[in-house]
Amino acid sequence: MSSQTACLEVLKAGPGLTIQDMGRHGWLSYGVSRGGAVDREALYEGAALLGQGADHAVIEMPAFGGEFQVHGDFRIALSGAVMPAQLDGSKLAWNASHNVCDGQRLSIGSAGTGVYGYLSVSGGFQTPLVMGSRATHLAALIGGVVQPGDNLLVGGDPEATATSVCLPQATRFNGGDIRVVPTLHTSLYTQSDIERFENTLFYRSLRSNRQGVALDFDGAPFTADSHQNILSEPMISGDIQMTGDGYPVVLQSECQSIGGFARIAQVLPCDLSKVAQAASEKPLQFKFVTLEDADAAQQAHDTEIQTLGRRVEPLVRDIAEIQDLLSFQLISGVVTGRE
Repeated sequence: MSSQTACLEVLKAGPGLTIQDMGRHGWLSYGVSRGGAVDREALYEGAALLGQGADHAVIEMPAFGGEFQVHGDFRIALSGAVMPAQLDGSKLAWNASHNVCDGQRLSIGSAGTGVYGYLSVSGGFQTPLVMGSRATHLAALIGGVVQPGDNLLVGGDPEATATSVCLPQATRFNGGDIRVVPTLHTSLYTQSDIERFENTLFYRSLRSNRQGVALDFDGAPFTADSHQNILSEPMISGDIQMTGDGYPVVLQSECQSIGGFARIAQVLPCDLSKVAQAASEKPLQFKFVTLEDADAAQQAHDTEIQTLGRRVEPLVRDIAEIQDLLSFQLISGVVTGRE
């Protein structure tokens, strides 16, 4: 099968699988937020593993993966939340790229570390472009979830048999400190509430989704002075919005475009993936930083992301897990001892 007709057939799909990319920009004034992957770092990792740009469409898998039939020869990359993966029953390393061949079956299980896993393919998934992006935006009714029976076209791959490579395992799946800066509403909270906010351990709620990570915590709700008189304002991902009952929600990529709840703080973009990938048992603690420190942290993060390709290394596989040595070019054939 040629690269033009290569595709991934969906046999089984976990709940909420969607096609995502870096999102669509410039539509906020029309009521459409950026959307795109909630863990943008995972897209950069997948791109580095495949040696391509990070603007290609991928499958985002919240907590559960699926089963897929391979049609054609191309490469895949697995990044984000660590999920058990197999190709025709053989284990696949995570945070790595792999060659897949026509007729093989790819299986991806549930997340053991983190929340959102990502399946990238060489050339990206060729779903229709809508407003300059292939990203599914469920809240805006753009696209829909990936379902069994879907045939997802795969872009061309001039290096379909390239050597598999890997990246060091990411560390953003354990929660921890999340850096924030003040918003126009921070001053509506008392100093004691700000200090309590910084000293509180928050945990991902089951009410979380692509629109926002809702947080549970012990203690009294956080209520701002005059919070009921706040005018509706534009909202962006990273805003920490306090609901009417005083519980925080960290807005994610598919958040609403406008809202009237108080925003106690804004998460640095470089820490948003940590929030998105924190499972319910991983505590999050917010720490205010200066704008100067925030700018330095973001620049360092951007540099690290742009240089991911330098950290890619050949994937060393355990021979005991390779069922077909010939297909991995570990041996070139069989010879006799009479030559």
